[in-house]
Amino acid sequence: MSILYRLLFLAVIALPSSAFALFDACLDSFPNQQLPTTTQIGRDLCFEGFAILYSPEHKKPIYVVQKLNHNRLNGERQKRSNRFYEEARLPRQERALLADYRDSGYDRGHNAPAADMHNEQAMAQSFSLANMMPQARENNRGIWAKKVEQATRHYALRANGDIYVFTGSTGDAGHIGTSRVTIPSHLFKLVYDPSRKKAWAYWIENTNTAEMAPPISYQELMTRTGIDFHLPDITP
Repeated sequence: MSILYRLLFLAVIALPSSAFALFDACLDSFPNQQLPTTTQIGRDLCFEGFAILYSPEHKKPIYVVQKLNHNRLNGERQKRSNRFYEEARLPRQERALLADYRDSGYDRGHNAPAADMHNEQAMAQSFSLANMMPQARENNRGIWAKKVEQATRHYALRANGDIYVFTGSTGDAGHIGTSRVTIPSHLFKLVYDPSRKKAWAYWIENTNTAEMAPPISYQELMTRTGIDFHLPDITP
């Protein structure tokens, strides 16, 4: 191996793994079309109403991003399909399987919520297992749905233009299924309003007894997750 080739090789492997996630078909989902960076290895997946950086190791999203606004949320309400499916675009060894969640004691917790979806295709795609994380049942149906997801929708309906929402989970509280889908210890949802140059994040324990806490700052979320979301012009 020549010295030049060796230097180029070392330069490539030193890049954050997210540098290889291109999101060519859905860059518009990101603020200023700027992708977050993380050292976690991920696969980029574009959907009708959201985009996912998916972890082949943990079999769940690293993050999911959505662009929401009044028009998108105030249209015709879509009927919830509830047809969960395995993501065929992923190699089989990287997929979460329906059987992994069966009798696991955990819900298939949406990252991009079904209730946010603006048309039939987006609704159907929101049930991809690539959009799911093992979530404590009372958490998913209680504090997360009512205090986090619903609050974010209400804000988007009032906002002056588009807002961007990043949802994900972190930590390792064990695994479910033969695919060893990682159970996260914490869940997060980052809300960014470009019109106000404001961002804040919900940070919730992944337990049935989790309690609501005040939102944390954008900077604190980056410290806790190791993800740089590259949000422009954030004011304190």
